[in-house]
Amino acid sequence: MDIVIPIITLIIGLVGGFFIGVFYLRKQLEKMQSNPDMLQKMAKQMGYNLNGKQMQRAQQMMKNQQPGAKMPQPQQHPARKSSGRRK
Repeated sequence: MDIVIPIITLIIGLVGGFFIGVFYLRKQLEKMQSNPDMLQKMAKQMGYNLNGKQMQRAQQMMKNQQPGAKMPQPQQHPARKSSGRRK
């Protein structure tokens, strides 16, 4: 019993920390959508230098994304059927 309580506390702390982190990250992304300076700063940290047109496109992409929405899968050409093996 002495080891069960710390393990349960650890699990609850990890789950709580995960959800707090997700909440914080979503808030930061929402702020970034309306603040082009933050978006430019993030791009520079990743090694990209965005011009005005690229910046507008990035902001538009972020606004169009809905929280929890899945990314669209690339469509396969109808003549090419993937069998899972390469020839």
